Amino acid sequence: MIIQFNKIKLFQQPDGTYLGLHVKSPLQAEKAAEKCDGKLCDAELKIHRERRSLDSNAYAWELISKIAEALTAEAQGDIAYSKDDVYLIMLKKYGQGGIVKVPNDCTDKFEKAWKYHKVHEKLWDEKAVYYKFWVGSSNYNTKEMSLFINGIVSECKELGIETKTPDEIAKMEALWGT
Repeated sequence: MIIQFNKIKLFQQPDGTYLGLHVKSPLQAEKAAEKCDGKLCDAELKIHRERRSLDSNAYAWELISKIAEALTAEAQGDIAYSKDDVYLIMLKKYGQGGIVKVPNDCTDKFEKAWKYHKVHEKLWDEKAVYYKFWVGSSNYNTKEMSLFINGIVSECKELGIETKTPDEIAKMEALWGT
């Protein structure tokens, strides 16, 4: 259960310390109180971030398409870049991801689960493989999507591709909730 709040206070009582939340939905808070009362429960508090909008995704793909066209034209028929090729290049340069150690007997499962990956390192004496992986932009929050799009915009500028003005991008970012 997720409960949104915008203020938090600590209360000291004779039987312990309490955490009070100023909630957006009293009904949700009531349900949570009923469900957890007297039981040991876990709570995770984190800053709320809106998921990236479909508009931001559409803009990213519009720019990625323009980059693919420009790179293909620049290659003069030697190479044809697809949108997916450019998307992976952009993920690698500006996307979210990391490095993970995967036991040898689990590499097939990892490769099926993570579409965007490559072998980072395989040590001769280990029974594991290190993978570099990237998270697809459909899983980005607004801050991550903003970083991704700003990277794509910088690539467009280097290629002489027209993008929205910095003011227009700032307005879009404000709508994304970054």
